[in-house]
Amino acid sequence: MVELALVQENRVAVVRKGSSLRRMARTDAFFEALTRAAAIAVLGVLGGVMISLMMGAWPALDKFGLGFLYSQSWNPVTEKFGALAPIYGTIVTSAIALAMAVPIGLGVAIFLTEICPQVLRRPIGIAIELLAGIPSIIYGIWGLFVLAPLLQHTLQPRLVDLFQSVPVLSTLFAGPPYGIGVLTSALILAIMILPFIASITRDVFEQVPPMLKEAAFGLGCTTREVIRNVVIPYTRVGVTGGCMLALGRALGETMAVTFVIGNAHRITPSLLAPGTTISATIANEFTEAVGDLYTSALIALGLILFVITFIVLAIARYMLARIALRAGT
Repeated sequence: MVELALVQENRVAVVRKGSSLRRMARTDAFFEALTRAAAIAVLGVLGGVMISLMMGAWPALDKFGLGFLYSQSWNPVTEKFGALAPIYGTIVTSAIALAMAVPIGLGVAIFLTEICPQVLRRPIGIAIELLAGIPSIIYGIWGLFVLAPLLQHTLQPRLVDLFQSVPVLSTLFAGPPYGIGVLTSALILAIMILPFIASITRDVFEQVPPMLKEAAFGLGCTTREVIRNVVIPYTRVGVTGGCMLALGRALGETMAVTFVIGNAHRITPSLLAPGTTISATIANEFTEAVGDLYTSALIALGLILFVITFIVLAIARYMLARIALRAGT
């Protein structure tokens, strides 16, 4: 009787275990299907956006052809449109912003993780995260009413006087100090993307194993040498990804740039002169677009911005893959 009871209990346990395994298998299959559907949905949305932009931009691209990409003309009255000035403004302002924000952001992250006293790390980190959460229109209003007048009366006149006899820099910093312009919009973008770079790189630096840094200190390395030879090489993939993410934010920024760039459809070598970007042009003129060709030209600008962002992200992925390949990971 005892043996029969044990056999029955074993059978019940086996049945329950089999039922549990089947239930887990069904749950795993459902979760796999759900995640696959989510991934396909993302691709579908991306493809839908691309197709919609291409359909809306087709009338302008069909009329102007490749000339739309290298023409500066933007005249809604005569319906002559060209995207060169917005493309130039988008690339230049984003590049200058990234060049200014990356060194400062890396410095802030290094200070917070390696040098800053423990009691100050949390308050400073919270302040940086709060900067990242400020709406872009607030940056634009501040730039228009505070930063632009300040630059007009202080920095820009001094730059003009300082570099007026230098061959290349005299061209980059020429003309009257308007306050608004390409340089001002680049400064605003740098301030906006700085918290993203600092936050991401700080989180990446904190993932460095303490054993590596302690070993370097044990060999007699200074803090600077540890940062240069241990921390940055170990985290270069994450740092590069954070910088590319910030660049994507700068390329698509609209309201802050619209307030301070001047919205002039022309290309000038001076960084103090007014200019425009793709997003600023769309934001300023889409509600006033009269006629199918005018609207199509604005949608074509959106398509170009989409392609530029895609190219930047593709280059970033390629760089990350090369870095990971050289690191042997």
